[in-house]
Amino acid sequence: MDLRIGLGFDVHALENGRKLVLGGVEIDHYKGCVAHSDGDVLIHAICDALLGAANLRDIGYHFPDNDDSFKNIDSKILLQKTKNIIQKANYSIVNIDSVILLQKPKIKDIIPQMQSTLAKVLEISEEIISIKATTTEKLGFEGREEGISAQAIVLLRKI
Repeated sequence: MDLRIGLGFDVHALENGRKLVLGGVEIDHYKGCVAHSDGDVLIHAICDALLGAANLRDIGYHFPDNDDSFKNIDSKILLQKTKNIIQKANYSIVNIDSVILLQKPKIKDIIPQMQSTLAKVLEISEEIISIKATTTEKLGFEGREEGISAQAIVLLRKI
């Protein structure tokens, strides 16, 4: 059995009056991500992890931020396209583990909705998608609420 691990990371600045989207779910908050797309750091980290595990470059290679066709795009579409890319390379997802680093808002109650949304897009069980959230104890750019980041690790199996 051919197994592959991939690691993904994404970061975006936060700005007042912008929309905050995490794991495909819009979250009511006064700040949101500054980005070419909708700025969903969790989905972007997962895309990078999936592509990396399959040795298929990264999210910027497949969906460059200088391409106007991706301007303000819903990141769930990027995740769907990434899923198609790894399936075409004959890989399936074994599991996803991820963490979102942000000071505010508290998102623990939204995590099940994020898992459900991601599972639908990826056509996998919610049980194999782990999402955690942590503050940075007011340290760094996340702690000062200047930005948000996410990390993801995935395990793929060659079909």
